[in-house]
Amino acid sequence: GFNKNRTEKTWLDPTARSSSTQPLNTSTLLEETGAVVQQHNARMDSGMNGFPDWTDAEHMTGTTIMAVEYDGGVVIGADSRTTTGSYVANRVTDKLTRVTDNIFCCRSGSAADTQAVADAVALEMNLHTITTGEQAKVAEAASIFRRYCYDNRDSLMAGIIVAGWDKVNGGQVFSIPLGGLCLRQPIAVGGSGSTYIFGYLDAQFKPNMTKDQCFEFVANAIALAMNRDGSSGGCIRMASLSEAGMERKLILGNQLPRFWEG
Repeated sequence: GFNKNRTEKTWLDPTARSSSTQPLNTSTLLEETGAVVQQHNARMDSGMNGFPDWTDAEHMTGTTIMAVEYDGGVVIGADSRTTTGSYVANRVTDKLTRVTDNIFCCRSGSAADTQAVADAVALEMNLHTITTGEQAKVAEAASIFRRYCYDNRDSLMAGIIVAGWDKVNGGQVFSIPLGGLCLRQPIAVGGSGSTYIFGYLDAQFKPNMTKDQCFEFVANAIALAMNRDGSSGGCIRMASLSEAGMERKLILGNQLPRFWEG
């Protein structure tokens, strides 16, 4: 049976231990502990609990976005791929985000950051419109985007293109890259895919293009970027903003412009 006295004596008196008990090897214990720590760190580096990196990566609209001014309005466009690490989390994301009826923004960077900023700006612009009773101005929306992106530049990953039409200045495009710079340009492009098409844009852009020419120009540019950039893909969403309102266009994956892909 259970001998209480013997158990207590074994714990209290070191000399009472069995002769087969080996002394504790401190160096071996430290080596084993170090090996376990290294294995844990390796698992964390490759992904949570040994899974791939996309299982705990941030949702990114690593992307191609673009906007062009024309006489009487603007044309905006974007691909539709959202990635989580190397995993395509959404094939049909709408990156053309409404701010007001006459102003839209194109989002690149962290999906969470850009959605939060766009929602905050939309709230301010809608309150401004209700308070003043006047149509929202594109420059005002761009200035608010710039303020959010600049004031929070150390914690946000957000590249924004603001585009729209108002009765004061007509069609306007403002580029707000990482860091919070705000610059009006006749053509703006952003996202990871933009680096592949700057040469095409320089060669093909012409001032005062028509709306249809801008639609074709934007579609070709984004299709070229999608061919080369692994973070851009899906379909192409485009929209025209003018005094007449908004006109949307969608080019599905099997209808994309085709180019040499050597």
